[in-house]
This record gives sequence, C-alpha cells and structure tokens, in this order.
Amino acid sequence: MKSKIILENIQIHANHGVLLEEALIGNNYIVNAELHADLEKASESDNLNDTINYAEINDIIHQQMAIRSELLEHVIGRIINKIEKAFPQITFIKIRLTKTVPPMRGEMSGVSLEFEKEIK
Repeated sequence: MKSKIILENIQIHANHGVLLEEALIGNNYIVNAELHADLEKASESDNLNDTINYAEINDIIHQQMAIRSELLEHVIGRIINKIEKAFPQITFIKIRLTKTVPPMRGEMSGVSLEFEKEIK
C-alpha cells in the first residue's frame, strides 16, 4: 500500500534571504511537505507507534525555519535531512518553500523552491 502524509500551507514568519532587510524584517513563508512511507500497519493497529507523527514533522519544519539562512535551498536541505534522520521509514520527501513577498519588481503570489528526494 502506498501511503502519503501531506502537510499543507504551513505559514511561518522567518528571516531568510541575502538582503539585510530580509534578515531584519523577515518575510512570510509557506511550507508544503509530502512524505511517502508504508503506513499499512497503522491502518490496522490504530497505534501511533506504527505511523509517522506528523506533529513531529511540523516541529522539524518550524525548528529549521527558525535558523536563518541566506538561501532557501539551504533551508530545504536542512529540513529534508532532519526528517530523513528522524524517520528512516520514509521513502520519499518533497518540500516546497514559498517566499510570499520576495524583494523583486512586479506583482506575484511568491517565489517557490521545491526539492524532491527519493530515499532507498
């Protein structure tokens, strides 16, 4: 059975970016995460120990977003590494990180980076 856990549109204020004002003022971000793992046992047992606690995934995302980085790529890399280490049963991770008000000309909903990692 293929199983996915999806955390959608986690809104976080953080201070990432190359520009000084981004470090001082910060920006609003939206994080989406998709994780694949075999969760069939949990579907039968109704036991938290047989699944992936998505509240812990959310905590990892918040912890890593609180650590300032110049590059969003670095933030996503840290999130993926921490999730992978905490939950070895995960076989795939996708993280999308959106900066909602990037310091660029023009109207837009944001700029997103998305990384996917297949874990063997």
